[in-house]
Amino acid sequence: YFTVGFALFFSWCYGGATLFSKNREDTFQRLNHYFFRGFFFFLKGLTPGIKWHIPHNIKEIQSSLVMSNHLSYLDPLLMIMLFPRHKTIVKSTFFNVPLFGWLMKQSGFIPAADKGRLLALMIERIEALDDFLATGGNLFIFPEGTRSRDGTLGCFNKGAFKIAGKCQAPIEVLKVSGTGNLFTPGRFLFNASISTTIAVEKVGSFAADGGKRRASISESMAEVRSFLTRYKQAVGIFRDVFYFLHLSIKSAKSKQRP
Repeated sequence: YFTVGFALFFSWCYGGATLFSKNREDTFQRLNHYFFRGFFFFLKGLTPGIKWHIPHNIKEIQSSLVMSNHLSYLDPLLMIMLFPRHKTIVKSTFFNVPLFGWLMKQSGFIPAADKGRLLALMIERIEALDDFLATGGNLFIFPEGTRSRDGTLGCFNKGAFKIAGKCQAPIEVLKVSGTGNLFTPGRFLFNASISTTIAVEKVGSFAADGGKRRASISESMAEVRSFLTRYKQAVGIFRDVFYFLHLSIKSAKSKQRP
């Protein structure tokens, strides 16, 4: 899909956008969105044992900083599939990859750079984020900065929250689950034969200014971590209650048998 599919069905679209689009960045983002919608369409068809749970209200998020846990390389692709207008922060090394780096630059992605020509590009795009968010775009960020190998929530990178503090946009917190089971870090192949559920849940939201004042970086970090960990605890409690009810019903049925 990423080679033949791109060459046959999307390369001419990106080429046309490069030559004729009046807003190249916006057009590239929407093409990315449709490209990955196609990818997940095929992925769902090829993994019948995997269930998908993505509530419609998540797709309605606009003009926000979207923060999520990070389990797999599928996570950023999933965010692009969910949001037609999107930006994210990418390791600067990826901008040096032929074609891939060019596509990210044209899409308005932000390099995580500390020197050189990409530093100037990073500053320029961070300064333009207010206008992008005000017109309905979303900036999605994985504050851990890397994928979790065991599903536990890692340390947060302060850089993501510095950007959040500058933009003063609403922060929407999403919990992704199941992607690490399908495409596990460290593996080249998909675990296409497993049975699991890939879900994206909205677990919280808050204003970067707390409604009254500018929230500090540490306060914002604590708020996001609280939403993600509370959700995990709630799921665990629900699972325990469900298991207890299951055992109780099973026991009651066995007592009724002659």
